[in-house]
Order: sequence, then structure tokens, then C-alpha cells
Amino acid sequence: MKRRAIYPGSFDPITNGHIDIIQRSLKVFDEVVVVVAMNLRKSSQKSSWFSLEERCALIREVFKDERRVKVDFCDGLIMDYARKHKVHAVLRGLRAASDFESEFMMAAINRELNEGVETVFMMTGKNLFFVSSTVLKEVAAFGGSIKPYVPAAVWRSVKEKLKREDLRG
Repeated sequence: MKRRAIYPGSFDPITNGHIDIIQRSLKVFDEVVVVVAMNLRKSSQKSSWFSLEERCALIREVFKDERRVKVDFCDGLIMDYARKHKVHAVLRGLRAASDFESEFMMAAINRELNEGVETVFMMTGKNLFFVSSTVLKEVAAFGGSIKPYVPAAVWRSVKEKLKREDLRG
């Protein structure tokens, strides 16, 4: 039986921190499904730069040579997704100690929702602990370069988006 894990997130956009977690998780799991979560809450503070389709396409582009990485999306509870797809582990990345409390609570509620799924925490690389999609979008919107923190395909897409749209809002 394959050891499969899912790695859920918004990935708006995928960063080198995400990639670090995915690549290292392939040492533990036979297959990792990157699950792009749709944000269904209209009141959410997060506004997406990239559509669901664009985010999935960027992740597929980044991992086009890695057959053990799959990409999917989820528009509901990640534990329902795990049950439906017979996945027994959920990957969660931790950048700093401040992430632990919210991730710990999420792991606890996920355990209540589906006790057959384990949460596996992975620390991001020491040189990427400050990288988040939210921070990078803000830096880019104000003219800063995020090139060192995202894959080339993402950098190209961000530059194109910034040319076409006002993303400061």
C-alpha cells in the first residue's frame, strides 16, 4: 500500500517554503497530493490573486518532472477529502513557533472529524521561515522583488498579473 499524504493550503501563490515541505515530504511518503483549498468564506481577510485553476496550473508546472506529486482541489472540509480519497496523513508546514498554536488546534479538530488521519508537522527550511504567500503578495504589490522566494513560473505570473491588474487592494 502506498504511503500517501495530502498537503492542503491556499497556495496563492506557491512559494519556495511550500516546495521545501513538499520535496522533503517525498522522503517520507510515496505520493503527496497538493490540495488547493477554495476559500468559501466571503468575509475572509485573504483575497486571492490567482484563481483556483491558475494556482493548480502553477503547482503542476513547478512539479511537472515529479510524478509523485499530484495536484487537486477541495471545496469542503479537508477531512472529508481525506476520507473520500483514502489518505491517512495531512502535511502541515510550520514556519515559526507562532504557527504551532493554530496548527495544533486545527490538528485536534481534524482528529475529531476523522480519527483515521494523522497530522504530520514539518518545519520549513531555516532560510525560508519568514516566507508566506500573504507577505510576498504585499511586497510584490508595492514593487518589491519576490523572485528569490518563489519558483520562476510563479515570478513570471506575478509580474504579468501586476502589469495587467491593480493588486494592491
